[in-house]
Amino acid sequence: MPQASPADARADLAACEVILAAGSRSFHAASRLLPSRARGSAVALYAFCREADDAIDRDGGPEALSALRARLDAAYAQRPETSPVDRAFARAVAERRIPRAIPEALIEGFCWDTENRRYRDLGGLEAYAVRVAGTVGLMMALVMGAREPAALARALDLGVAMQLTNIARDVGEDARMGRIYLPLDWCAQAGLDVEAFLRRPAFCAKTAELTRRLLAEADQLYARADEGIAALPADCRPAIAAARQIYFAIGAEIARAGHDSVSRRAVVGRSAKAWRLAAALGAAMPSIRKGDAAPALASGQPLIEAVAAIGAPPRATPAPSFTERVGGVAEAFARLEQSKLAGELPRG
Repeated sequence: MPQASPADARADLAACEVILAAGSRSFHAASRLLPSRARGSAVALYAFCREADDAIDRDGGPEALSALRARLDAAYAQRPETSPVDRAFARAVAERRIPRAIPEALIEGFCWDTENRRYRDLGGLEAYAVRVAGTVGLMMALVMGAREPAALARALDLGVAMQLTNIARDVGEDARMGRIYLPLDWCAQAGLDVEAFLRRPAFCAKTAELTRRLLAEADQLYARADEGIAALPADCRPAIAAARQIYFAIGAEIARAGHDSVSRRAVVGRSAKAWRLAAALGAAMPSIRKGDAAPALASGQPLIEAVAAIGAPPRATPAPSFTERVGGVAEAFARLEQSKLAGELPRG
């Protein structure tokens, strides 16, 4: 791919930014805390993933999958299609040495959604969550410069935890679309008739228990993911800690509502989200300590191995100096306060 001028690269990223702002309020809020050295690639990756998800939802079937794989072929050959998103994505995967297996797995997960797949047990659900969210966690970790297998395992944990939170929040909404993500063996154990629930979604003690159980699994993964945040470069920790806090707060809101995510949908309001973003700046600093390493989720291990196989970028991004770290935190605080004053922080 010919070297883009700085102006052209900025224009491509601006187009990606529009997609990010419209597609994920929580991710957009947290991304504002990323240092400039990482934010451009993160925004480009998100925009491509968002377009891929929309394409599968809109078109579905093997044709959509084939078209997306052709876009991956072109991007990884550094001959991207003529769109700002594809150009920015191609630059990001080349600069950050992101193996193709990771976005390929993400697209596969999107296809599973169109098939209305159901998951027999937690392991099957985790395999789905690794694809649609763990892959994003891996790509974000690579963008930030983390490539150690232990750090990548924790990035997978965080992505999967967030997806489990999403599923817990959307039990009723998914059911009204004819979808159920709760593990079927859990449903049987709780005595929930899945077909009857899909015909007439209604909150009950059984759905409350299943939602509680799913959030408990997510909480374990959030706790493990904290070790991975400690392994990130210091100037990247606030953004990831903020995203973790926002999603964890969604689970807490579901719990406060008696685990009812059928008749209502939990959101984190603007003021609460702003507080957690600010709190994350302090909570994510180097005082976080690493614990004993847990093995990676089995369904994500091949993706971590793909990172090892491709190797690190030829010139690793140097670690920020103390002055740069302090300046980055101060800048993040200033951006946050400006957003609060302007009323720009998203509602949920």
